[in-house]
Amino acid sequence: MRTVTLDIRTNAHTEFLNVTARIQQAVSESGVRDGICTLFVPHTTAAVTINENADPDVVRDLKAELEKIVPWEDGYHHYEGNSAAHLKSSMIGFSQQIIIEDGRLVLGTWQGIYFCEFDGPRNRKLKVKITEG
Repeated sequence: MRTVTLDIRTNAHTEFLNVTARIQQAVSESGVRDGICTLFVPHTTAAVTINENADPDVVRDLKAELEKIVPWEDGYHHYEGNSAAHLKSSMIGFSQQIIIEDGRLVLGTWQGIYFCEFDGPRNRKLKVKITEG
């Protein structure tokens, strides 16, 4: 079992960063051939998701629709003014699990792993726990 902490620097208020290669690198360096990779975001205004990585319009559409569903300004009561970021991160989720087979993440042909920033730019962390078995 191994836990790695990835440092993530976001550059925009809302951003989806493809972190697939960084996660795969952590898996490869762990030496685990078969197991589970658990991702966890220790922040309340960021998330992690798996989605299409072939067409950047998918991420663009996802960001646009999230903004329609949860606009930044909407009469929220949270004094810090970032309730929309809290709502979006809760909707997307703080963790993912991915199967590891033959030392590789099991992802579909078009899938990538995205760190989702909803209150940036910021310095963030992404926890990667790699479990053999």
